[in-house]
Amino acid sequence: MTKHMPDIACQPHQDPQGKLNWVGMSGIELPIKIEQDSQTLTLSSQVQAYVSLDDPLSKGIHMSRLYLILDEMGSNAPLNPASIQTLLTAFIESHQGLSQNAFVEFRFDYYERRRSLKSDNSGWKHYPCTLRGEMRNGQFECEISISVPYSSTCPCSAALSRQLIQEAFEQQFNGQALDYNQVLEWLGTPEGICATPHSQRSYAQVKLKVNAEHPLNLSNVINQIEDAVKTPVQSTVKREDEQEFARLNATNLMFCEDAARRLQAKLESCPEYKDYWVRVNHLESLHPHDAVAIVTKNVPGGYSDEPNFMERFQN
Repeated sequence: MTKHMPDIACQPHQDPQGKLNWVGMSGIELPIKIEQDSQTLTLSSQVQAYVSLDDPLSKGIHMSRLYLILDEMGSNAPLNPASIQTLLTAFIESHQGLSQNAFVEFRFDYYERRRSLKSDNSGWKHYPCTLRGEMRNGQFECEISISVPYSSTCPCSAALSRQLIQEAFEQQFNGQALDYNQVLEWLGTPEGICATPHSQRSYAQVKLKVNAEHPLNLSNVINQIEDAVKTPVQSTVKREDEQEFARLNATNLMFCEDAARRLQAKLESCPEYKDYWVRVNHLESLHPHDAVAIVTKNVPGGYSDEPNFMERFQN
């Protein structure tokens, strides 16, 4: 005979009563699957999973049900907006009478081999990613978040460096009849390039809202961001790669405002994104502080209209 085990969570709640926005779990360790080109990657993730507690008379939710659904659906099939929508629907269905809303977040490190600029080399690059899904009153929203590093060279510093090079040229050749080979040789000396502009490792933090039908292609998102800024950092280089990197930096001088507008123009040309939020961070080498620019798509009810918009100024 099976002994009946009490379920305290199902008993009437006698203490102060009230609805709760979210109840669930954070810090869940879960392997997930992500599609990458023709292969499926298995990655480690940290997950948050919540449902609303809409019944003020209920003591609480059934957290084990959320975990079991995550274990079955979140770790066995590749994650994408459609599978996240199915997952959230299952959360709510497992809490009939208790919950109408559900939320899930997957944080993971995405690694991809990226080709060098000129040589046949390639190396691993790391991109912190987050997938979030929310089902609220039957309406589904999905967000892809990714951080992409790049290099930025200051236009003001470049102009000041050019001025110093002009002054050095004037000092060296003032009043002389110029000889082509002499000038060419001088330009290849440290005195010929007597100043260099400052540049810094920079980061584009991008959040994208997509439809359930959107295929999750992180490689494509990375390419769009790197194509916009044009100065992606390199994991492994030969001399020809480093030289090309220097050329790209010189031809793509950027304040943080320039980088933000480049990303804005790129994302505006992508109709698959319902909304976007971009923060560019230039980790200054001249200053002890960072230069930052933030831009959104400014759609009604989007990122810029959210009550917690100010929270998105956080790193």
